[in-house]
Amino acid sequence: MDRRSALFLGAAATLAACARPPEVPLGADGKPLPQVYVIAPGSESAIAFRVLDGMNALRRAKNAPALSFSAELNAASATHSRDMAVQNRPWHFGSDGSSPLIRAERAGYLGKLLGELISETFETELQTLANWAGQQDTREVLLDPRATDLGFGWFQESNGKIWWTAMVGQGSSAFGIPSPLASVIR
Repeated sequence: MDRRSALFLGAAATLAACARPPEVPLGADGKPLPQVYVIAPGSESAIAFRVLDGMNALRRAKNAPALSFSAELNAASATHSRDMAVQNRPWHFGSDGSSPLIRAERAGYLGKLLGELISETFETELQTLANWAGQQDTREVLLDPRATDLGFGWFQESNGKIWWTAMVGQGSSAFGIPSPLASVIR
C-alpha cells in the first residue's frame, strides 16, 4: 500500500468514527417508537419462508419435527387475515361465524388442525413469531410435536397495520390417508 492510500484510509476511518448514528424517535418510556413495516410487492415468498425457517429453528431446539407448508392451510390463513381486517378485530372466528377447523376444511385440508395463531400489529413477521414464542399458550401451538404442516398468511392495510395468521396441523399422511399429490408424484 502506498503512502497516499494509507493516508486516505486513515482519514476515511477518522471521519466514519465521527459520524453520528441515525436518530431514532423515542417514546415517553425512552424506548424507540415502532416503525411501520411495509411489505413490498414481490416479497411474499421471502416473508413466508423466513417464518417457516424461524419456526423450524424453534422446533429443532425442542427436538420437534420440522414443518412444511400446506397450500390449503396457507389459503385458509390468508383468507382469515383479510377477514380479520374487514372485521377490524383479531379473533379466531370468521365474519360468517366460521372456526379455524371449518376454514381448514373449506380450504381442503385433509389433516388434523392443531392450532391457529393470530396477531394484529405493525411488527415484522419475525417480531410476531418472537411474540408468539414468548407466550406459553402460543408457544405450545408452535412447538406441538404432532405438527407436520404450516399455513401462514397476512393482510396489510394501507396504514401499515398487518393481520398475521398461522395455522399448524398434523398432515393427513400421519393418519394413513394418502396425500392428494401422491398420485401425481408417482
